[in-house]
Amino acid sequence: MTETRTALVTGASRGIGAAIATGLASRGYDLVLNDIERQKADLEAVAENIRGMGRRVEIVFADVSDKEQVEAMALKALDAFGRIDALVNNAGILIAGEVDGLAEASWDAVMDINAKGSFMVIQSLLPSMKKRGYGRIVNIASIGGKHGAPQQAHYSASKAAVMGFSRVLAQEVGPLGITVNCVCPGIILTDMGRVNLDDPAVREAWQEKTAMARIGAPEDVVGPVAFFASDDAGFVTGQTLNVDGGIVFS
Repeated sequence: MTETRTALVTGASRGIGAAIATGLASRGYDLVLNDIERQKADLEAVAENIRGMGRRVEIVFADVSDKEQVEAMALKALDAFGRIDALVNNAGILIAGEVDGLAEASWDAVMDINAKGSFMVIQSLLPSMKKRGYGRIVNIASIGGKHGAPQQAHYSASKAAVMGFSRVLAQEVGPLGITVNCVCPGIILTDMGRVNLDDPAVREAWQEKTAMARIGAPEDVVGPVAFFASDDAGFVTGQTLNVDGGIVFS
């Protein structure tokens, strides 16, 4: 395919999502950028940067845990570009808390955004991908879904769910020309990542646990996502790739 590719990135206003959107634009993609309306200023700044690169951009505000909003987002994206070649499910939240004191509402919020949100966004775009016989789905999971950390049981559960879901979906849609893969970031310096990094001692401990002896940047995640979104990964599906500088070796 020589035509311009189009990608939809959820949670694209900052951190890893903004880096992925910008990185895909630099590789020639037009973008649909999603986040919640509270992130409007940040999302518009990302969009302006991408437009400055000569790419087309559509902004769509939607809460990925709300089915009606997700379906409206899909319709708007398809109306704007006619197709979505690559979908990157990046939207996610982390609310730290130990299991014995974890509020049910916190569990539900994390699972709704991180796990159910990925499912619903995929479900909304699958019919169009199936019709074309082409699609690249990249779900942003986490080494937390493999490794885990105290006060993150619900977050780890949500990311493990994303990985399990992705493996099954890959089997269902593989014959239709659609691939599904996960990228599992490690300790990345983002607003959400600072839950792990505000304490200098904790930051130093994570650096010591990492083979590359440094904390990751959002830009470190871009290349692996771009690979899975490309035709270079046309025979790669159902996989999870750790992008953590060497913390989890499986």
